[in-house]
Amino acid sequence: SFNLHIFTHPSTEPHIHECTFIQKYNGSLPNGDRGRRKSRFALCKRPKANGVKPSTVHVACSPQAAKAISNKDQHSISYTLSRAQTVVVEYTHDSNTDMFQIGRSTESPIDFVVTDTVAGSQSNADTQSVQSTISRFACRIMCQRTPPYTARIYAAGFDSSKNIFLGEKAAKWKTSDGQMDGLTTNGVLVMHPRNGFTQDSKPGVWREISVCGNVFTLRETRSAQQRGKMVETETQELVDGSLIDLCGATLLWRTAEGLARTPTLKHLEALRQEINAARPQCPVGFNTLAFPSMRRKDTPDEKQPWVYLQEGREGRHRECPMCRARGPYVPLWLGCEAGFYVDAAPPTHAFNPCGHVCSEKTAAFWSQIPLPHGTHTFHAACPFCAQQLTGEQGYVRLIFQGPLD
Repeated sequence: SFNLHIFTHPSTEPHIHECTFIQKYNGSLPNGDRGRRKSRFALCKRPKANGVKPSTVHVACSPQAAKAISNKDQHSISYTLSRAQTVVVEYTHDSNTDMFQIGRSTESPIDFVVTDTVAGSQSNADTQSVQSTISRFACRIMCQRTPPYTARIYAAGFDSSKNIFLGEKAAKWKTSDGQMDGLTTNGVLVMHPRNGFTQDSKPGVWREISVCGNVFTLRETRSAQQRGKMVETETQELVDGSLIDLCGATLLWRTAEGLARTPTLKHLEALRQEINAARPQCPVGFNTLAFPSMRRKDTPDEKQPWVYLQEGREGRHRECPMCRARGPYVPLWLGCEAGFYVDAAPPTHAFNPCGHVCSEKTAAFWSQIPLPHGTHTFHAACPFCAQQLTGEQGYVRLIFQGPLD
């Protein structure tokens, strides 16, 4: 299972990018937004630049290398080649960029704390016994402080001592220009959709990002020591709709320009009211159906629309009164995270088997996206709850019966 987050890099003026955290809870965290653990995270221009860039390279065990590692005011990356040899790369201040770090750790260097979501769990506390595959310091994003506010992603983040350590078993190598580079244990994967994040979007190709921000084809397995092939024609720049996978959490990056074209919660609420105003009816009981408000998205009420599915997960099964087939019976919920919609069309389609409702093109887009699952598989999932999609398409068209009077 995984979490889905939405990312962007806003400045102090209008937002330049924004980040939303979607787990299995349809646009919110079970315990609410708290500090650095929240459902939406905006990367704003900092009052003072905190970006860093590589400078001096020290070879193993030299006094300068030891000093760089022990100096808590000095950012550095240590590459352990063997017990006898370590290469330390010092990083210096970069006044042109802001750095934002993401990971499982709650230590202060992490700006955005992410956790795994376990299917069926109701709170973060339920996931504590599960061994997380998300790195404590998973990745860092460097954003330009001036237009066009380009954002670049790098694997691994600096810890409280401002160090990144790549141990003996981590994949690492010396580059052609004499620098060092490497990969983290479970890797940081990125996919840029083709045609941007629009109603014409198509899935891109998943790539792996190195500690120095280079782009590679995927390893044979997630934590294999042999790196993939370098893709020199691609960069680590994030674009609207880029997906970032941290092996246990998937994040969606959005830009201000992209979000300006995205429906707002106010618009989604207007569409909900429009559906309810048409007084759709159950074709069997002829009772009027109504989608609950966005705030009440956990407990079904008596007017809640429900749907019978041909196939799906174990759990509640009932006999459909129309075709007499037994199958899953689930409530329909409107998808509440506006940042996942590729257009502002009415919610006419539902994901199978979870019952989250959105526009047709949004359902079609997410049903085509192969999201990483665990350490070695990919499958399409509902962006609002992270459930794996089933059925021929992964979603169905809803047909509402109007009132007979």
